[in-house]
Amino acid sequence: MTALCSPSHKKNPGRHESQEPFLQWLLLLSNESALPPVHTASYGDDEDSLSSAYIQRVNTEFMKAAARGLTLLFASGDSGAGCWSTSGRHQFRPSFPASSPYVTTVGGTSFKNPFRVTSEVVDYISGGGFSNVFPRPSYQEEAVAKFLSSSPQLPPSSYFNASGRAYPDVAALSDGYWVVSNRVPIPWVSGTSASTPVFGGILSLINEHRILNGRPPLGFLNPRLYQQHGAGLFDVTRGCHESCLNEEVQGQGFCSGPGWDPVTGWGTPNFPALLKTLINP
Repeated sequence: MTALCSPSHKKNPGRHESQEPFLQWLLLLSNESALPPVHTASYGDDEDSLSSAYIQRVNTEFMKAAARGLTLLFASGDSGAGCWSTSGRHQFRPSFPASSPYVTTVGGTSFKNPFRVTSEVVDYISGGGFSNVFPRPSYQEEAVAKFLSSSPQLPPSSYFNASGRAYPDVAALSDGYWVVSNRVPIPWVSGTSASTPVFGGILSLINEHRILNGRPPLGFLNPRLYQQHGAGLFDVTRGCHESCLNEEVQGQGFCSGPGWDPVTGWGTPNFPALLKTLINP
């Protein structure tokens, strides 16, 4: 997988082509009558490692979940723009399900000073880019077109599919967490595996406020995020993520900038402002 850790290549139950059991999980959700409204997943696979039939089948389940009013969050990955070589030509390597237009994808940031709570910059591992399978959805047309026309540091066009679904949609802090395992604190845990559930927790709190006010849960969030131009989020405008280690791009993928970008999306949550933005229908 592009995000987090490599999948086992054993024949594990529920896996498809030795990859993660996304379809099994989604079918389980579809057969449940009562579910939490927010779900987060910190796993992903390289788009090119999965068959088109499987990707489209899983994406159909994402559509059904969105229509049902569920919010599905996926980690954008920990390999920056990714990299692979075909016929001697380098390209960036998008991740799925992060690249699905029917999930909300979460990137990562770090503090400018890692030892203090300071302004946020790009976490260089934060996954992001453009799908080679899914076309750009209409809800993000304006934001992505603006990025592509205004970014001063775009990689060569041959490295990515500029007309594809662009991700991530949002981000959260992905660096410097402390995790307790068997009562033992583990410092400096990092990755979009952490930023994704953090954003999910914040959306769950907002859903609680909405329900107490007689409103339904947020459901599929992306059209609203882009329509409101990321209102309620801190815009992260400094830093780039990693990519191919070759002479042409020298390890640099995309760079963040004002507004949406394929590194941190619209930015990181400002809970009071995001609550104010999302509390009403």
